[in-house]
Amino acid sequence: MSRPDVLITAGGFQFLATFEDAAPQTVEMFKKLLPYRQKLIHVRWSGEGMWIPLGETDLGVSFENHTSHPAAGQILLYPGGFSETEFLFCYGGVAFASKMGTLAANHFLTITDGMENLRALGELVLWKGAQDVAFEIADEEK
Repeated sequence: MSRPDVLITAGGFQFLATFEDAAPQTVEMFKKLLPYRQKLIHVRWSGEGMWIPLGETDLGVSFENHTSHPAAGQILLYPGGFSETEFLFCYGGVAFASKMGTLAANHFLTITDGMENLRALGELVLWKGAQDVAFEIADEEK
């Protein structure tokens, strides 16, 4: 297993994640955002996932390593186009879509530690509403 790159804190849970080499543009863009704080809300169309809607934000990346059927623990960026720009945080079965239909997004980050709490976070967001989320560089102290 590779060294974790990112510490994610949300809903009282912590997760470690690694960047995906197959999405270098997205990884470099996201690193520039760190530390990144936002709210996670439950997805409207896609299944067992949470998202961070970003409206018409242009993050300057195009499609790479994109998928419509991510696995639990995968974090994706939809760079915009048919639907609004967003981060997608998967905790179970997801078929990524919007009211426009099926979408594909860049898989750039994968949770490597804390998976046992991922469903609990997803259900917390589903039943209790938006939760604060923080992404920061993982280091020995964290």
